[in-house]
Amino acid sequence: MRCPFCGSEDSQVKDSRPSDENAAIRRRRVCSDCGGRFTTFERVQLRELTVVKRSGRKVLFDRDKLSKSISVALRKRPIEPERIDRLVSGLVRQLESSGETEITSAEIGELVMAALRELDPVAYVRFASVYRDFRDAADFHAVLRELAADTLDPLDSDERFGSGRDEAAIQKKH
Repeated sequence: MRCPFCGSEDSQVKDSRPSDENAAIRRRRVCSDCGGRFTTFERVQLRELTVVKRSGRKVLFDRDKLSKSISVALRKRPIEPERIDRLVSGLVRQLESSGETEITSAEIGELVMAALRELDPVAYVRFASVYRDFRDAADFHAVLRELAADTLDPLDSDERFGSGRDEAAIQKKH
């Protein structure tokens, strides 16, 4: 393992232990040349995944990129980091066990949106706004109505978000 401090290829493992509910191994290392200490993680990878972008371009799947995009959606939300890690690990396991080596970015986006919808509705809306490329407030309105329909009585969602019929009646009165 290359030392992040001096670039040397020679390091020794001083300690190993399971991490992330035994889904990874945490290794504490020491560089033989500079004495720097650093930690690495090893994870089981069932298969190498390739992401097919909307443009048709293919790139290697990057767990860190997935983790960062989920973390951005969950920024300043009351969700523990361990829960985010479990969410990411679950999504990666789902992708790897699908049997496919190529997965579209759309499939990944839909899986993330479904997971965030269950975990935190605010994070879901944040992620959806970027993933679905919201252009105006009407896009947010549509997603909020969708969420409200799942969690509230339909009458409550009309009262909270206004229905087109009621708004037209209000306009006629004024």
